[in-house]
Amino acid sequence: MNSLTTTFSTHQSFYSHLPTTLHSTVTPIQSLSFRTLNHNFRLLCLSSDPSQPPPIVVVGSANADIYVEIDRLPLEGETLAAKSGEMLAGGKGANQATCSAKLSHPTYFIGQVGDDAYGSLVSGALRSGGVRLDNLTVVPSVPTGHAVVMLQSNGQNSIIIIGGANSSGWPSALPGQHLDLVAQASIVLLQREIPDNVNAQVAQAARNAGVPVVLDAGGMDGPLPPQLLNFVDILSPNETELARITGMPTASFEQIAQAALKCHELGVKQVLVKLGHKGSALFVEGEKPIQQPAIFAKTVVDTTGAGDTFTAAFAVALVEGKSRKECLRFAAAAACLCVQVKGASPSMPDRKSVLDILNRQ
Repeated sequence: MNSLTTTFSTHQSFYSHLPTTLHSTVTPIQSLSFRTLNHNFRLLCLSSDPSQPPPIVVVGSANADIYVEIDRLPLEGETLAAKSGEMLAGGKGANQATCSAKLSHPTYFIGQVGDDAYGSLVSGALRSGGVRLDNLTVVPSVPTGHAVVMLQSNGQNSIIIIGGANSSGWPSALPGQHLDLVAQASIVLLQREIPDNVNAQVAQAARNAGVPVVLDAGGMDGPLPPQLLNFVDILSPNETELARITGMPTASFEQIAQAALKCHELGVKQVLVKLGHKGSALFVEGEKPIQQPAIFAKTVVDTTGAGDTFTAAFAVALVEGKSRKECLRFAAAAACLCVQVKGASPSMPDRKSVLDILNRQ
């Protein structure tokens, strides 16, 4: 007979969701983990200590970002010397998870890294940001995703992504442990730097459990599959991504509003559009758009991760029961802080700093 080892750990399970306000009933559970010589499996048990709010669950990418600081982009065939270079943690999923955790909300991350130095860098950064990594998978046969970020002196950037473990090595069917965690969330955040079929499985599991889903449209530039869109509650593109999704112009606010209507026709009830220095707007089907001006930073150092900060901060405010207008203001303040620091994950602001900005407005 195989020997049996039993361990106990506690995390939160949440079964009551009200989609209109996103208030939830906290129902913590215990995770009872069994390990034999050949198998690992887990039994979830109800507990009764309502001490923590429902977690935000982020499913997505984790990258090592190779930063090069340059005065301008090179011309075709030209070689430029960078002023400096640095390796920092990033990836849209890791950015959003770090932001949520630093804003003092319990946060779990589901993703993949390789068994390499890049993976150690990313997992260390997530852990130091307060993100729970129980569901981070190390894929030995695939390198960690990484990106080259060309940062210009005006704070604007151009990015080239190598997918690595973000795009390869995922199981055809996600483990039950991942889907159990999704079903316990207050809200789930997705992006398009991992395969659409992974996002679709997560989104469907969330819908089945009554958990709202936010899909950041950044990442792959292919069409959004209906099997994913059908389970998305809030779609969050910038104006360029909105134009790509709808095939419509987005140069003016009127055009953006028309493109948002097209998203409603595709089945998405809420469209959260990030407009950079022009602010943001939330389009809820059947309601008047809500606009939020940008909160400008005194100095823009690096815009990398600003959109991820905005989306994650909006989600945090939403699950805390703030009004939609308050959510937009909270997200704008967080994005303002993000662009003042170099790096994606390192630039995610803490809650006190965001509240300080809002109190000065």
